[in-house]
Amino acid sequence: MTSRRLSPYAAAMILTPGLLASTLAGAAEIELSSRIDRVTVYPDGAVVTRLGKAQLMAGASQIVLRGLPASVDPASIRVEGQAEGAFSIGAVDVRLVPGEVRTGLDPAIESKLKTLREEKAMLEGRAAAIEAKRGTIERFGQAGPDKLGPDGKALPLADWPAVFDAIGTALVKVHEELRSVRGRRSEVEAEIAALERARPQPGRPGAPRRDVAIAVESQGSLAAEISVSYRVSGANWLPGYEARLSTGGPTAKPEILFVRRAELRQRTGEDWGDVAVTLSTTRTAGGTRAPDLPPMQVAFFEPPVVYENRAKATAAPAAPQRPFGSGFDKTISLEDRVARAEPARQAEVQTAQIEAGAYQASFQVPGRVSVPQDGSSRAVVLSQGTIAPALTARISPELEERAYLEAAFTHEQEAPLLPGEVFLHRNGAYIGKGRLGLVAPGDKVELGFGADDKLKVTRAPVRRRENDPGWLGQTRTDLREFKTVVKSLHAQAVKVMLSERIPFSESSAITVETLPQTTPPTEKQVGDKRGVMAWSFDLPAGAEKEIRLAYRIKWPGDRDLSFEAKPVR
Repeated sequence: MTSRRLSPYAAAMILTPGLLASTLAGAAEIELSSRIDRVTVYPDGAVVTRLGKAQLMAGASQIVLRGLPASVDPASIRVEGQAEGAFSIGAVDVRLVPGEVRTGLDPAIESKLKTLREEKAMLEGRAAAIEAKRGTIERFGQAGPDKLGPDGKALPLADWPAVFDAIGTALVKVHEELRSVRGRRSEVEAEIAALERARPQPGRPGAPRRDVAIAVESQGSLAAEISVSYRVSGANWLPGYEARLSTGGPTAKPEILFVRRAELRQRTGEDWGDVAVTLSTTRTAGGTRAPDLPPMQVAFFEPPVVYENRAKATAAPAAPQRPFGSGFDKTISLEDRVARAEPARQAEVQTAQIEAGAYQASFQVPGRVSVPQDGSSRAVVLSQGTIAPALTARISPELEERAYLEAAFTHEQEAPLLPGEVFLHRNGAYIGKGRLGLVAPGDKVELGFGADDKLKVTRAPVRRRENDPGWLGQTRTDLREFKTVVKSLHAQAVKVMLSERIPFSESSAITVETLPQTTPPTEKQVGDKRGVMAWSFDLPAGAEKEIRLAYRIKWPGDRDLSFEAKPVR
């Protein structure tokens, strides 16, 4: 037995075009009935593997797999086969053929729509009749009791209350009937609109599909198992996370149940029914190598008139040049845009097995999964585990006089955490959503779990003194001092990290100095944030801590200052 794994282009290198055409044209066709067995889904596409059986004849023949999506990449097609006897796989031919025309009508929906439209017409007729009845009653009431007696004479005065009651009762009844009919008509119209939105859209007449013809040669009649794999666009998976924090207590330690999820969607043009699914972190549609950096020449600037003269002397206009430093285009496929725009719909959650490699990670979803082609999401749990975090109350009193609980831990799994949203819970209560960036194994993860209402924070200015220059060239100064008090209402000690900032200057004419009244900080500079300092301390139960910050700015008296917050890089 011989099997070959070839792309159409690789096959064309082995057989000449004339030999390929004559081999496929003269060979008998064998229909390959196949099913999708497994799918590997990437963030920007999928590789589908179909399995089928074919009864081969002695000599040359061709196996035809019909009706694949038009989005199949012909260069990605791979064919493998096995049988009890010897046979070989030759050329692989990919043909673009017109697709089937679908009516797209659902008999059940169409029958329901017909019934509802008939009911709507009946209700509209009833509403018109009631409107006419109401108009008659109103005209009768406008005549007045002075003209309702015999021969158009006035009714006796004693009969007037009965007439008023009769008109009022009739109007109330007719209004109630009209309200009921209009209400039912609104319900029917809403049902009709919902059904019309749910109606299957008719397929585009003649929408193309792809057929794959596989040349085989066998020494005798035998049953062969054929595997065909191909890459399609219109499929993707997005990572998501869930973090459930239990803050513990005087005797219990805090812990986080961290769940890694994935939302899988596809619009490939074929349903994935009862298939084995693998999710991979590899991106298949992006670049495969680093961009080539071209050399850059610097020259003297020439006035625009020179360019005009050169343009007139040039026969053909030059191609527009891309400005240096403008970056590279990052495009997103139409299928990915459509898939991501679809509303999420929760599906049955299953647990996955992680296989981490040197350059990528894959997640084997246990069991078999069905994923329709309508873009609805299928959710799976990739991993979950309990983590022991370090809890800290973070405070930035200049921006907000409130403490926020933060949990930090080290990511110890072999597979990295891809960027995605994380749903946060604290002691069983949903707090909100955060976002994770790319986290490599061994990196630190910091998650915020909402405000800590058992820490009371107050910040107040202690003094501010600014001098006005009395003569030209005098130096101006601005002295500021603040006091922040943190008081704990917790029953146990908590760790607190308080951040403050002073301005920084890149001009030698402006000096900023920290004054001795400042409480010595634990970190004089937090990371690469210039001017930002932090105080870390353990605050016992019921205790309070005071932090002071004082600084002075000096600059020439004939200049004014501006303060601008710089983004963190």
